[in-house]
Amino acid sequence: MKRIVLAALLATSVYANLKNINSFEADFSQNITDDKGVKITYTGHITASKPQLALWQYLKPIEKSVYILSNKIVIIEPELEQVIIKHLRRNFDLFKIIHNAKKIDKNIYLAKFKEKDYMIRTENSQIKSISYKDDLENNIKIIFTNQRENKKIPKEKYIPHIPNEYDIVTE
Repeated sequence: MKRIVLAALLATSVYANLKNINSFEADFSQNITDDKGVKITYTGHITASKPQLALWQYLKPIEKSVYILSNKIVIIEPELEQVIIKHLRRNFDLFKIIHNAKKIDKNIYLAKFKEKDYMIRTENSQIKSISYKDDLENNIKIIFTNQRENKKIPKEKYIPHIPNEYDIVTE
């Protein structure tokens, strides 16, 4: 779960724009590789807006929607007809991570958040990928395509719609 939350730190193009990003939308491919080299890839679409809103819509290999709000995460899993609601202990600011990124090489930025390092790579003035190690020491790499920045996104996009027949698990 933490990899989903932490992965949500996506957002902008070049360093000057890192501080000016208000929303971000893109298709993504998320590769998770464990210490034995076993890799799993998820694909989907992400939408994020300031101050602390994000929606990760996973399409393959399973469908699920992950809503990241200022004080909780809501995960809707249609295949299980289940919703998981996790309350965050402290606020998670998706854009703060990106805004604090420092350029370390051409097209490469380093962001630090909660004692983790995030490598942000840009290409053609847009974020191309974000890489980091999760709490289980898995290597995570998220590659973005079809990026759109500072597009107006209605706040309603971030309201989870939970079917009545789904089980709700609160953590």
